[in-house]
Amino acid sequence: MNAAVGRGVLLMTYGSPASLARSDVSAYLARVRGGREPDPELLDEFTRRYRVIGGSPLIEITRAQAAALSRSLGWPVDIGMRFSEPSIQAGLTSLAEAGVSDVAAIILSPQYSPLLMSGYARAIDEAREAMAAVPPDVRIATAWYDEPTFIDALARRIGSALERLPTDERGHVRILLTAPSLPGRVAEQEPGYLAQLRATAAGVAARAGLAEDEWMFCWQSAGHEPGEWMKPDFADLMPEITAAGGRSVLVAPVQFLADHLEILYDVDVGAREQAERSGLVFHRIESLNVDQGLIDTLAEVARRTLTTVGSAATP
Repeated sequence: MNAAVGRGVLLMTYGSPASLARSDVSAYLARVRGGREPDPELLDEFTRRYRVIGGSPLIEITRAQAAALSRSLGWPVDIGMRFSEPSIQAGLTSLAEAGVSDVAAIILSPQYSPLLMSGYARAIDEAREAMAAVPPDVRIATAWYDEPTFIDALARRIGSALERLPTDERGHVRILLTAPSLPGRVAEQEPGYLAQLRATAAGVAARAGLAEDEWMFCWQSAGHEPGEWMKPDFADLMPEITAAGGRSVLVAPVQFLADHLEILYDVDVGAREQAERSGLVFHRIESLNVDQGLIDTLAEVARRTLTTVGSAATP
């Protein structure tokens, strides 16, 4: 790779519906589901959820992350959504027009699964083939789940939240470190990804100085597809925490980096209701969003991706 050519970053994530209109929610869900239209009940429920939170802020937060990362690196940074606009093709085209010839493409998930995230590589290949001009070279960042600045940022969020919550007789708050659930049949194929999630949780707990009996790793946001999903789900744990003498619960997602539906509804609405029904005081850590620790992490990942031989690449 020629160090003199222009470098840039593409931040990639799922996306969100274009509006709160039922038709836009339907179109988005169909793309997420590989072209399968959602049934009316599922569409009604997701439209309701998006309306409860006032629409997902994910795209605007990703834009803000890109702007902060560009200031940190001094490189052009753009965004690309896998299932909505602005698309991955739009992001790559914008970077090419800015004179970028080498792109670090970062999926906004610290943990990496070749199976779960293969769609991003396909989208990049399709985008490069569709570009009229010579496309930039793209290297896809792999896992960065144990980056110290990322772990530190989450640990600080936990420390800040613990100051506001009542403790049990042992002086503890029950802390649930969560990751998005997976169908059991998928999880069986990705033991490495599951290990990364648990390693992130353990690293954050250690950095925050949590005792072993203060925290546990669990799952959230199980999907609506048939079959078994990962256990334990955080919803199932609320009564158990109360029965064990807990007075409060703190939810700390370790895979989601920004506010969106799975945070603002699944945690802030669904999990809160479940906790309060069990008599618990509920709190969630503040999402990283544009936390400087996250931006520093992304900067390090970008630099490493464009200098490490053997990174996943599209030629």
